Amino acid sequence: MRIAILSGGSGWHVQDVLRAAHELGHDAQAIDFRALSASVNATTNPLASFDAILVRTMPAGSLEQVVFRMDLLHESAARGVPVLNPPRAVEVCVDKYLTTARLARAGIATPPTVVCQKSEVAMTAFTELGGDVVLKPLFGAEGRGMCRLTDSETAWRTFRVLEQTGQVIYLQQFVRHPGWDIRAFVLGGRVIASMRRVAGNDWRTNVAQGGTAERASLSVEEERLAIRAAEVVGCPVAGVDLLPGPGGELFVIEVNAVPGWKALAPTCGVDVAKEVVQFLTREYPSCP
Repeated sequence: MRIAILSGGSGWHVQDVLRAAHELGHDAQAIDFRALSASVNATTNPLASFDAILVRTMPAGSLEQVVFRMDLLHESAARGVPVLNPPRAVEVCVDKYLTTARLARAGIATPPTVVCQKSEVAMTAFTELGGDVVLKPLFGAEGRGMCRLTDSETAWRTFRVLEQTGQVIYLQQFVRHPGWDIRAFVLGGRVIASMRRVAGNDWRTNVAQGGTAERASLSVEEERLAIRAAEVVGCPVAGVDLLPGPGGELFVIEVNAVPGWKALAPTCGVDVAKEVVQFLTREYPSCP
C-alpha cells in the first residue's frame, strides 16, 4: 500500500512512521503540507496516487493556507481514500474550544472554561474562575504558549495584549492536581499504551516542558473515559490527557488528534508507529 505521511517536515515522528511502514512492506512517503497543490478537472493531483493518508502534523499557516490543506483532506476522503485521522476530527481537535465543548456536551468532566475576545469579559471570567486560571492558545500543543495567571494586574495586561492583537482568550480554571496526569494513546477504540507524566519544576506535566514519563496501568474507569473522549471528537487515533482533581474527580483536559509517542513508546515498550500503520492498512473501516 502507498501511504502519504502529511506533516510540516521530516522530524522524528515522520521518520518513525516511515521506518514502521517500510518494515511492514508498505511504500510510504513524507509530504510537506506546505508543498501541496491541487487541480480541478485535470489529471494532476499530488495525493491521487496514494492508497491512504496519515496526518502527522499540521504546520502553522494563514487561515487560507490551513483551510486549503483541510480542503485537500476532505476531498481525498470524499474520493474514498482512508485519511487518518478523519478531516473533521482534525478540525475539532486542533480547536481547544470546540474539543472542550464537545466533551462537555457528552457529559465528560472538563475544567470550567471561558473563551472570549474582549479583555473586560476575560477579567470577569478570571474572577469567576477563582483568580487562578490557565491561559491557553486556542491552537497549540505540547504545553507551548500556556501560562498560569494568579495576579489580576498581570491578567489584565495579558488580556489587553491578546485583544489588541486579534487573538481569542481561552481560560480554564486551574485544577489543583497531585503533580501528574495520564496520557492514554487510543487506537481503534482501545488503549494501546498509557503513561503517567510527572511535572518537573513546573505545574505543567508535558514531557516537552520538562516533565518525566513512567508507565501507567489504567483502571477500568480511566480506560473507558479515554476511549469515550476519543469517540466524542471522532478520533480513531488520539492522545487523551486525564487529570485527577483534588476531590478525586477525573478531568479530560485534552484530546490530541495528532498525538506524539517519542516518550510514550520507550516508556511503555510499544512500537506505536507500527501499531498505527497496521491499523491504517488493516483495520481502518474505509481501507480496501
